[in-house]
Order: sequence, then C-alpha cells, then structure tokens
Amino acid sequence: MSDAESSAKLAFKGQTYDLPVKKGALGPDVIDISKLYAEGKVFTFDPGYTSTASCESRITYIDGDEGILLHRGYPIDQLAENGDFIETCYLLYYGELPNQAQRRSFEHAITHHTMIHEQMSRFFQGFRRDAHPMAVMVAVVGAMSAFYHDSTDIDDPRQREIASHRVIAKLPTIAAMAYKYHIGQPFVYPRNELSYAANFLHMCFAVPCEEYKVNPILARAMDRIFILHADHEQNASTSTVRLAGSSGANPFACIAAGIACLWGPAHGGANEAALKMLGEIGTVDNIPAFIEKVKDKSSNIRLMGFGHRVYKNYDPRAKIMQQTAHEVLSELGVKDDPLLDVARELERVALNDKYFVERKLYPNVDFYSGITLRTLGFPTSMFTVLFALARTVGWISQWKEMIEDPSQRIGRPRQLYNGPLKRDYVSISKRGK
Repeated sequence: MSDAESSAKLAFKGQTYDLPVKKGALGPDVIDISKLYAEGKVFTFDPGYTSTASCESRITYIDGDEGILLHRGYPIDQLAENGDFIETCYLLYYGELPNQAQRRSFEHAITHHTMIHEQMSRFFQGFRRDAHPMAVMVAVVGAMSAFYHDSTDIDDPRQREIASHRVIAKLPTIAAMAYKYHIGQPFVYPRNELSYAANFLHMCFAVPCEEYKVNPILARAMDRIFILHADHEQNASTSTVRLAGSSGANPFACIAAGIACLWGPAHGGANEAALKMLGEIGTVDNIPAFIEKVKDKSSNIRLMGFGHRVYKNYDPRAKIMQQTAHEVLSELGVKDDPLLDVARELERVALNDKYFVERKLYPNVDFYSGITLRTLGFPTSMFTVLFALARTVGWISQWKEMIEDPSQRIGRPRQLYNGPLKRDYVSISKRGK
C-alpha cells in the first residue's frame, strides 16, 4: 500500500495534517482522527456519530446498502434457520461456533445459572402493579451487582465470564418475573430440562395450578426471535453499554444502562409502534388513504416498521421474521387476522410505490415482530423487554471485547460550544427587580 493510500490529508488554517487510514476486514475505509486535536487543536463535528467509528470490533458487521448482517462472519439467516440461540450466544461471546463438548458445557453453565437469588424476588413487590416492565427491568438488573458482587471485578477474566453467563442466564427469569408481576400471577421458577426459549415461555405462561406444556413450534419461533435481536453492531444501546463500561462500571450496571437506552421509543419501541399503526389503519380498505397521509409532509403520519437507520435495502431479519409470523399464526390456527391482512397489503403497496421505493423504505424486523409477539400472547408492554432479553448477549459480548481491548479509553465525546462568552458575576441586588 502506498503512502497516498494509507493516509488522508486535511488542510486547515495553512497547516496540512496526515491522517492514517485504517482498513477493516469488510466495509469502508476509516480515517483515524484520534490525534487531530493534539496536533491541530481542532476536532470534528458529527451529531449522532453517523460518520464516526468509536471502536474496533470483530463481532457484528452490517452493510445497510446491501442488506447484509453477519455475526462473526456468519449470515443472520443461516444462524436463524440452522442454529439456535444458545449457539448464537456462544458464537457472539467466544468468537466461534461451539463443537459438541463446548456446546454441552456452555448450555449447562447457562441452564444452571437461570435461578436468581430468592431475596431479589422481593424487589418486585416494591413496584406499583401498573409499573412498566421495562422500569422493573432497569432496576432489578442494576441491582444484580448487590447480589452477585463476587463477579464484578472486571480485571479478572474468570469473573468477567461468570458475570456474562449470569446475565445471559438470568435475564429470561427476570423478564418473566416482570411479566408475571405485571399481570398479577405468581412467579414460575425455571426448569433445567427445558431449552432456553422453552424455559422462558414456560416461566411466562405456566401457572402453579395446572400443567403447561410448551409448544415446540412456538418455542422455536421464540428462539428465532432471540437470534434476530441478539446483536446489531454499535447501535444506541450497545454504544451506551460500551460507554458505561469504559468508566470501569460493573457489568450488571452496564447492562442496566443498555436496557434504559433501549426503552426509548426510537430504539426498542419500534415494533410496538408498528403494531399500533396497523391497528389504527384497521382494514385493508383504509390503506390508500393512510398512504396518502404518509406522503403528506404536513400530516405528521409516519410509516412505522419501514426503513432503518442503517439498512437502505431490505432488512435481512425481516424475511425471517415474516416466515416466523406465518408459522406462529398457522400453528395457533389464526386464519383470519385483520392486522396480518393489513400488514401484507401495506407491505405490497409500499414495495411497489415509487414514493417509498425511491426513499428505500423497506420493511424492517419490527414490522412483523409485533404481530408475532402479540400472537404468542405477550402484551405490547412486554415487547421491549423481550428485545432487551435477546440483546443482552450482544451487549455483554461487546462489553467483554471493550474490556479486553488495550486501546480502550474512557468515553469522552467533544462538543461544539455555542453558549455565552465569559462574563462576570453580578450580585442579585444589581440584576433588577
């Protein structure tokens, strides 16, 4: 590689700065500006960090223009169709798919960490019955460091691993308890003989007074939903986990920070918003009028579940989610679902309408996930909780990678200050009445 190819030149105020250019395994080149301020007393302005790489990572790669999502090099559709969530967890965390012995060991470690400390169950009684489950999740997950302080030394690799196993294992239990408390039913304890997804469904929908058998097709659908949401590169919540972790905060606090960020409607609440939109449309006959309102900039009506901050092509997760939705509806005998009819027709219209095609507004994973989760029996208030449960493995894998990166520094974004210039203090008696 020539010098011209390995560096970029920035001319500013009569000075020229040579900025190193880094090449990743995939994706665009990256101009390294880390020393720009030290050398030139100037820094860049990038609201939302849309053109800034905050870290190096080997975990997830996204090509939004081509609709590609890879976990450690493996396409998301191959993982969802051929593997399961436990295998995906191992892949994200350790970097490779497990062999048979590794799989058994890892699954055993996760399965035997699913119970939470019994005293933690008392936390739930302190919340109002109508508390949002995400509020409960933030509080309870953050409190894990008070119960599992024997795995909060981030400088000890073994403690990092134990803490990681604990959050992957215990989040389904905490999420199910949040759900049960929300609907006024008794908690159901985890079962070691069940798979990860089946165990979660059992804890959510079983009751002590009768036997509950998990439908394997629904468990497979739940498992696939977890895989599709496991990691998504440096999104807002993942960046939050990394930023919190850069200060040396314990892993449980970092995951709680990620959950809090995910709670935002612009991030984790998109599937709920898409389902609400389908309900407001009501019937297929109302779609043409709705489409016209979406095109009218003065109407403030948005097409939810279409388009993505990263993807400028069809979200690769959406096709799998669509298939999963059909499998769940078929298994439960839902033949006439007005919302599904609206979703199908809305997707058809949008994919063939020049207005949406030119703007690359393709269906994303949230478009069909809301229908699927509702059919499985979850209220909309639980949608983001399920997202957080699935994303936990991505967060903890990103956190681990950050901790082990020797170049990692505490996060400290710059700002462009436009406030008042320096001024002298005036006593209150001279400020007027």
